[in-house]
Amino acid sequence: MPGTRPGALGILGNLRTHPQTAVVAAVALGGATGASARYGASLLWPTTTGGFPWTTLVVNVIGCAVIGVFMVVISEVWAAHRLVRPFFGTGVLGGFTTFSTYAVDIARLVEKGRAGTGLVYLGTTLLAALAAVWSAVWLTRRALAWRQA
Repeated sequence: MPGTRPGALGILGNLRTHPQTAVVAAVALGGATGASARYGASLLWPTTTGGFPWTTLVVNVIGCAVIGVFMVVISEVWAAHRLVRPFFGTGVLGGFTTFSTYAVDIARLVEKGRAGTGLVYLGTTLLAALAAVWSAVWLTRRALAWRQA
């Protein structure tokens, strides 16, 4: 075809000019940042083998609360640059919260004969994460309304 570049150079050229390249890069950079922070938390507060995974629970709840605040601010208050949401919301907070580790933690608890603890952890994380998002959204909106009054 006229005007197209063959092979790998054509693909690389398309990556540089594709409009979503910046979004993908922002998500990747944010994801690396968030995952590094989560890993740091696991090093600071390790879970003992077969123990209750408090660090993962706390990281997920904190991350969900921050997501609640962030979404109110970015949607209702601040006209942010188009890469802020992919970088921070999807990347940083998506990398920080760790629902895949949550699933692995449940499987490990069950494997260790602690199915009851795994079930409690499953329900507690789900309820606490949803409550954190809802509470953070509500409190952020209240604080913004109070500030404007």
